[in-house]
Amino acid sequence: MIEHRRSQRFQLRLSLRLLRAGGTSLAGQGETVNVSSGGILFTTDRRLEVGETVEFTMAFPPPPGATANTDLHCLGKVLRYEGSLADPERRAKLYVMAATIERYEFVRP
Repeated sequence: MIEHRRSQRFQLRLSLRLLRAGGTSLAGQGETVNVSSGGILFTTDRRLEVGETVEFTMAFPPPPGATANTDLHCLGKVLRYEGSLADPERRAKLYVMAATIERYEFVRP
């Protein structure tokens, strides 16, 4: 199968926090599956609507010598819903979603 993506995807497992979907504030948690310069595939405890704007942060681990994470604050649009998974640890359902990354900024503590 030939890869037609414009940007390389990196398999990164980073903590993700949903802040807003559409015009609604929310407090969702999740984890990235893969990340590129233009998009993200992630799991979350909140199902989002395809086409709506989404605001989220990803927590990058601290670099050597630092003590706090650096967050990447992102704004994008939900592209697709890929299904759901059972999370036996939390006894919850996780949703697999894809979104664009249209704007971002690093937020340091």
